[in-house]
Amino acid sequence: MKNDNCKIQSKREGLSRRNVLELGALGLAAAMLPGNAFAKDKLKVAAIFATPIEEPWDNQIHVALQKAEKELGIEYKWSEKVQTADFSRVMREYAQGGYQLVLGDAFAAERESRRTAKQFPKTAWLFGSGAGPAEPNFGVFDNWIHEPAYLSGLIAGKMSKSGTIGAVAAMGIPEVNRLVNAFFAGAREVNPNIKKKVAFIGSFFDPPKAKEAAIAQIDAGVDVIYAERFGVIEAAVEKKILAISNMSDQSSLGPDTVITGPVWNMYPTVEQAIKLVKAGVFTAQDYGDFSRMAKGGSSLAPYHKFDKTLPAEVKDLVEKKKTEILEGNFRVDVDENTPVSD
Repeated sequence: MKNDNCKIQSKREGLSRRNVLELGALGLAAAMLPGNAFAKDKLKVAAIFATPIEEPWDNQIHVALQKAEKELGIEYKWSEKVQTADFSRVMREYAQGGYQLVLGDAFAAERESRRTAKQFPKTAWLFGSGAGPAEPNFGVFDNWIHEPAYLSGLIAGKMSKSGTIGAVAAMGIPEVNRLVNAFFAGAREVNPNIKKKVAFIGSFFDPPKAKEAAIAQIDAGVDVIYAERFGVIEAAVEKKILAISNMSDQSSLGPDTVITGPVWNMYPTVEQAIKLVKAGVFTAQDYGDFSRMAKGGSSLAPYHKFDKTLPAEVKDLVEKKKTEILEGNFRVDVDENTPVSD
């Protein structure tokens, strides 16, 4: 990579992203935050990631920032695989290096990141977090993509021949649970008798373990599986069953296997943050709303090869529900309880 990325391995563990580590006033003076003083120069933006950059959650942030680099003229640099013990150091280095906006994944370093942010009030911080924003300059976001996860479930429920569908996910935490539950809710909307199997691998990035869990589900009768984590699609391809991807369009991993899946588009969040920082009015707030379908922050991946084979009634149903969601006439419930297998 062209950046001086940190190469220290990190694992985020725990019961919740918000407790992995035991756990807007426009009137904020422009002098306290980056903005107009830098109007003539490129905005310097950095990102700090706890996992390898290929992990889908962090990768979607990275992709959005790369797009901003091209379209908004920012200067972008990132660090990946940053351990909790190194998180504060990397934050300080970026702040002291003149970076006016720093984004990333703070779930494994909530206390460290918040404490360090207070030491640099002239830097705007925007991190993935299960907790709320913190004055004066610590904004938060998360991937609220349960709506397209529900739409994917409609498809899974219709396409399953065995009547048993599965999901292999990171861990039973609210931010993961709401996606898996929405997926199963969609499936049961079209088939109340559908049976579900759920497995958690206890990690945000362990493809071999995810593949192993997926194979176990497939051997137990699952014929459509939600690949909430990397590694599941590989198992689906080998076993020749259908799969739903997660976070990004992953059809290329299995063109004959991946029907579609929820896609997280971080660009609306990134664009809004950059706009506010440039104007000198960035405040500590929750940017999670920018991940919803109505804001363009999430969608359903293209059907690709399945566009010709997916039954018309299924595609029509999905389009109908999608329109209802976008028009505010249908609300996908947010269920953050940990799902269990039937």
